[in-house]
Amino acid sequence: MRFSKQIATVAVAVAATWTLSSATTSFSAERSLYERLGGVGAIQAVVTKFIGNVGADKRINGRFATTDLKQLNKHLVDQVCQASGGPCTYTGRDMKTTHKGMKLTTADFNALVEDLVKALDTFNVGKQEKDELLAVLGPMKKDIVEVP
Repeated sequence: MRFSKQIATVAVAVAATWTLSSATTSFSAERSLYERLGGVGAIQAVVTKFIGNVGADKRINGRFATTDLKQLNKHLVDQVCQASGGPCTYTGRDMKTTHKGMKLTTADFNALVEDLVKALDTFNVGKQEKDELLAVLGPMKKDIVEVP
C-alpha cells in the first residue's frame, strides 16, 4: 500500500510539472518579442554593444565618422523597442530619407547586420528572438541600400 501511495505522489508531481511546463510554453509564446528580448534595458545594452562593434569595423566605421553617436543610440533603442512590440516610439527620420545619397552598398548593409548579430550573440539572445528581430529589421534594406 505504501508503494502505491508513492507512485500516486510521483504521478501527481509529474502531472503538475507537465501542466506547469505547458503553461510556461504557452505563456512564452504569448510574450512579445520586446518582452522576450528583456525590455528596454536589454535593448539598450545590445545597441550600445552594436555601436561599439560598428565603430571597430573597418569595413563601415568611416560611414559613421560624423554621426552623433548619442543621438544614434537613442534612435536605435527606440526603433528596436518599437519594432519588437515595446512601448517606445521611434521619432527619427524614415530610413529612405536618412540614407539618401549615401550610396550604401549591400556589402555595407551586410556588415552592419553582422555587427548586430555579434552584439546579440554577446548577450546570448536566443535564436528565435534573433531571427524574429532580423526579420522585422531586414525589410529596411530596400530603403537603405542604394548600390546593390
